[in-house]
Amino acid sequence: MEVITVESWEDFQSCTDELDGWAFRGQTHADWPLVSSLTRRLQAFCPDEDQWPQREERAVRIFRRKAHNYLSDREVVTDTLRCLALMQHHGAPTRLLDFTKSPFVASFFALERAMQDACVFALNTRALWSATPGFDASLTRDKIDPRVGRNFERYFAPNVHPVLWFGEPAEMDRRLVAQAGLFVVPGRLDLTLDEVLSHYGPPAALLKKIVLPKGLRERAMHALYRMNITYATVFPDLDGLAASMGYELEVMWGTSP
Repeated sequence: MEVITVESWEDFQSCTDELDGWAFRGQTHADWPLVSSLTRRLQAFCPDEDQWPQREERAVRIFRRKAHNYLSDREVVTDTLRCLALMQHHGAPTRLLDFTKSPFVASFFALERAMQDACVFALNTRALWSATPGFDASLTRDKIDPRVGRNFERYFAPNVHPVLWFGEPAEMDRRLVAQAGLFVVPGRLDLTLDEVLSHYGPPAALLKKIVLPKGLRERAMHALYRMNITYATVFPDLDGLAASMGYELEVMWGTSP
């Protein structure tokens, strides 16, 4: 993985201008490894990695059994990727990694609550579209597509295949649309994303980590606010509007609105 430390907001813009067609993910802590919320949860509370597939299966099964009480369309949970996306949307730890096609949306998520150096990961989805893992060239993106049949149960749930798929569920919710979002689905929970990518080619060509020093936050957040990238726009609901008040507490424009 290539690591780039930018010195200014303008440097970040110039850097990401060269990454047209890539996908981006912001993280508040630059030193955090690139793993899913499910991996972090299991690492913290279930050190026996052999149990991880059963723990994940159980969580999904319980969610499916109970979620119908809150859904107008019960069919949502029959599609595994849509079910995981719904779980993720409402705060459950899943193996899905949220990415976005916008480096600016990613930088917002990296910086909005950052108290230290943050970062944006850039994934070369253009190269990965046709790439296959070196250990089995037959495992194309289409073949392992978790939206198809029981592919999730075949290629991802066993937690043995170091594969990666990226894309969108068959139907996208408002948040995913607003964020220009997509999901990255790793086949191994016990590996970081760059470790999974090592099976597809040189990680430096497929993944970049752009470090955003703490000192550029103020300039960047002001620029993002002027772009209308706030919690109110990337989470277009009452929760997002309420969360956006956090930044409103930071800024004053000199006159009373």
